[in-house]
Amino acid sequence: MEEQLRIIKKWLGTGSINIFGLPMSGKDTIGVELAEKLGAKFLSSGIIARAMERATNQNVTTEGKLMPSNLFYEWVLPYFEKKELWEYPLILSSIGRWSGEEDQVMSVAKASGHPIRVAIALQLPEQSALARWEAAKMLNDRGLRADDADPKILQTRFLEYREKTIPVLKHYQELGLLATASVDMPRPQAFANVVKALADFAQKTNNLAAEL
Repeated sequence: MEEQLRIIKKWLGTGSINIFGLPMSGKDTIGVELAEKLGAKFLSSGIIARAMERATNQNVTTEGKLMPSNLFYEWVLPYFEKKELWEYPLILSSIGRWSGEEDQVMSVAKASGHPIRVAIALQLPEQSALARWEAAKMLNDRGLRADDADPKILQTRFLEYREKTIPVLKHYQELGLLATASVDMPRPQAFANVVKALADFAQKTNNLAAEL
């Protein structure tokens, strides 16, 4: 794995990796670990949204809906310009989950010196995501998040992913910027699968560049 991480780090530069997946797929868990391994900074649209909801006393995402695009542009995109991120690669957790936002994300990321090098979709069946949710609820290991309290909210989040985020992934695929990795397994193997998928994508990209 160390060699794969070295390949990713060299290829990534100060670019960004954007991680997508169903609720409970481990986007933040894998993203944080990947950032640590690559010496990158981690940004999560969900964490930013919940912090801004508290700061502005708004309930935008508590029913499982994605935040409106106008708030996404106002709350999340300015993070790319933060001075403390300038010299670092970025690991993004679902930045731009609503179809139509991805072009703006790519534009802002590129302008800030963190171009999106790849979007990776964590592949997890909804049945497995539901099982993880039930286990997490029993263990109470995800804090007091309102969107973890009600199975109806989880189903809304599944629907939002299918209707709004899958088209985003298709757009990245059309641009040749999509990788996939199965995460329907224990966390260490899921992380290893993600690293392999990213290293394979990096090598493929480098090979294409060499041919040109």
